Amino acid sequence: MKPFRKSPRPLLPRRRFVSESVRGLASIALTAMLADERARGASLKIDPANPYAPRNPHFEAKAKNVIVIFCSGALSHVDTFDYKPELIRQHGKPLPGSENLISFQGPNGNLTQPLWKFRPRGQSGKMISDLVPHIGEMADEISFIHSLTNTSNTHGPAENLMNTGFTFDGFPSMGAWVNFALGSENQNLPAFVAIEDPRGNPQSGPNNWANGFLPASFQGTPFSSTKPIRYLDRPDTFSNEADIATREALRFLDEQNASRYPGDEELAARISSYQLAGRMQLSVPEAVDLKSEPEHIRKLYGSDSANENKAAFADNCILARRLVERGVRFVQLFNGAYASMGNLNWDGHGQLKEQYDVHGEILDQPVAGLLKDLKQRGLMEETLVVFATEFGRMPMFQMGTEGRDHNPHGFTCWLAGAGVKPGVSYGRTDEFGFKAVEDVATPHDFHATILHLLGLDHERLTYYHNGIERRLTNVHGHVIREVLA
Repeated sequence: MKPFRKSPRPLLPRRRFVSESVRGLASIALTAMLADERARGASLKIDPANPYAPRNPHFEAKAKNVIVIFCSGALSHVDTFDYKPELIRQHGKPLPGSENLISFQGPNGNLTQPLWKFRPRGQSGKMISDLVPHIGEMADEISFIHSLTNTSNTHGPAENLMNTGFTFDGFPSMGAWVNFALGSENQNLPAFVAIEDPRGNPQSGPNNWANGFLPASFQGTPFSSTKPIRYLDRPDTFSNEADIATREALRFLDEQNASRYPGDEELAARISSYQLAGRMQLSVPEAVDLKSEPEHIRKLYGSDSANENKAAFADNCILARRLVERGVRFVQLFNGAYASMGNLNWDGHGQLKEQYDVHGEILDQPVAGLLKDLKQRGLMEETLVVFATEFGRMPMFQMGTEGRDHNPHGFTCWLAGAGVKPGVSYGRTDEFGFKAVEDVATPHDFHATILHLLGLDHERLTYYHNGIERRLTNVHGHVIREVLA
């Protein structure tokens, strides 16, 4: 039996172990603090007293301005831009492999061919349906993305994802991110304007143009061609001299408060917002005065139509052009209102043909007129036009109806204008238009591409919030370079 041996002396005496542990914990804490500071340093620094000052992009931009046309309710791709001959040939038969498919509202019936005839358009011969013939005339100017997908089949969350990059409420909209990144070229108008549909708002409402956790200065300003911009007109009982004197007094008080509370970013932002509102009193009435538009322009857009809803949407399209002409950076243009207000959008569950015949007339000529007008004025060279919706619709009718259910598995959006390769199609759904199967794209890819055209790297456009360096594309997204000129 071996004699008992005393344990070797510890490598670290007790006191030294305690001191080294304390020092190690302090190093960990310091590393965490430095990482936190580096993360904060990555966010763009904004002067709260001048949040709308123009800022340089990350690299040379192709586009200076953006107009987003958003079709609320989910426009059917198989009835508009995504031509599927096999869907026509297999009309009335079950979808192979998904004969008993249950989707958002329940069971689906057999395959249903497009409800409008598709025809070749332009020099490219792009097949586009008779629902949107005027847009079809502009096919050679458009880059179609046929393979977009969404992670939600519910309108509100899907709208959120398409416009904010997240399905949940509370995140900044794409326009707010662009406003934050680039500021404004016109200090007398908002950098970001949301033009609501004359019939009401989309289902997700202000989430689509909200600032989220970005400073409030960067939220979208709601505009309309049919409703007055509230609180801008001076009351008749208030003289011009009194108005000027009042504004001078407010300016003096603002300067006193800013001097008294230096470094108060919320106060500076509030003062800046009020100052912009004051300047808008002079600039907005001229910008929204559509009566100055010549008759041939109003006819081009269709604002002379006897259809009040079409005329109102056409006026909104003219307003969008007038705003980008005046340096508004980002204009969001909605087509379609929340379905609870009636069949006022593209959510064609019950009688799709009847419903879309109404909406197609409202949408088609005004959007085509906008593209033609931008081109003839030379504005397409600096303006990016984005046409989007939250998801597509099924290639079959819902059981017992004459409408199509929600389809987030594959749908079409398109781009036109500055930096975009015209007359091309990217990605592909299967032979029935059911699922994206080639070059599958996400809303994050879509956003990354839009930001890229504005000279912004989607991975570098960040804002520190709740311990996370947030961005529009979350931790995803790739630029779709195949649609870039």
